[in-house]
Amino acid sequence: MTTDYQQLKTQIQDWATELGFAKTGFSSTQLGDHETRFINWLDQGFHGDMDYMQRHADLRINPSTLHSGTISVISVRMNYLPDKTAESWSVIEDPQLGFISRYALGRDYHKLMRKRLQKLAEKIQTHIGEFGYRAFVDSAPVLEKALAEQAGLGWIGKHSNLLSRDAGSWFFLGELYTDLPLGTEDNSASQQSNHCGNCTACIDICPTSAIVAPYVVDARRCISYLTIELRGSIPVDLRPLMGNRIYGCDDCQLVCPWNKFLQHTVESGFAARDNLDSPTLIGLFSWTETEFLSRTEGSAIRRIGHECWLRNIAVAMGNAPANTEITAALQSRHNDPSELVREHVQWALQQQLLTQSDL
Repeated sequence: MTTDYQQLKTQIQDWATELGFAKTGFSSTQLGDHETRFINWLDQGFHGDMDYMQRHADLRINPSTLHSGTISVISVRMNYLPDKTAESWSVIEDPQLGFISRYALGRDYHKLMRKRLQKLAEKIQTHIGEFGYRAFVDSAPVLEKALAEQAGLGWIGKHSNLLSRDAGSWFFLGELYTDLPLGTEDNSASQQSNHCGNCTACIDICPTSAIVAPYVVDARRCISYLTIELRGSIPVDLRPLMGNRIYGCDDCQLVCPWNKFLQHTVESGFAARDNLDSPTLIGLFSWTETEFLSRTEGSAIRRIGHECWLRNIAVAMGNAPANTEITAALQSRHNDPSELVREHVQWALQQQLLTQSDL
């Protein structure tokens, strides 16, 4: 039986919607200008200590190399922002609290979305028979934003996040690499036009000036990189700029005009756990490693480990106004077994002392 691939694409979109994906698109494996931009980004060293970006560069720009036989990609997006969560700016502006990027408040999206993509593949397989595929959710060398843009899910904004006119940017991306002829040789017909215009809100708001040019982010300065990807010491000159952002940073999304069209998630698993949408720094800093592992079970936060968790919180406490309770909490870890934690605690204590001397 001959497969009507145009009809199949419509069915795939319907199935994806049933599985909780907000939008689905298709593209070929040709990345166009994105390949050149990515290589230039690497050449400038903007990937920092993320050596895997350089090491697997060829796999990112050649999808068929990552998964043999791939000729088209199914890209999906899933909304993640809960409708009931503490207002972000109110948390960022309260130095006694810690701000956690809203994507990490609840359940880890990686497994959830991969399972949904697997179910989508099984539905396709039931309909047309065996075919080659592999699901990815931020878990392999994939230029997901480039593929999503080419699949018509949005455009890459000046902050380097994918933007949509009808949903803003509060969503995750996932892909099914397939050997099905679902894409097109010329993806331009499906792409959304860039609607950033003359707006520079994301560039202007970035606390560490990490957006060094429109569409170019120097990860080495990005708070998300510093608090999540970096495993060593946070550069001293950047620490005061981080404020109370202890896991990721959403500033560029919070000011983006297109996010007035955001779509809240329907996934209950993405709701905030343990009051992580507005937690106190002192409370979080008191967690033992056992508590950290227990409270972050099934969460994306767990991947940074307890040591980096304490490192990040120490920086935020150092940035807080003079406070005897914060000072006492920091002193309680003055002799922490981790050299990394001790270094950041010592810096934070010095900052607290400087603040007190100014009073």
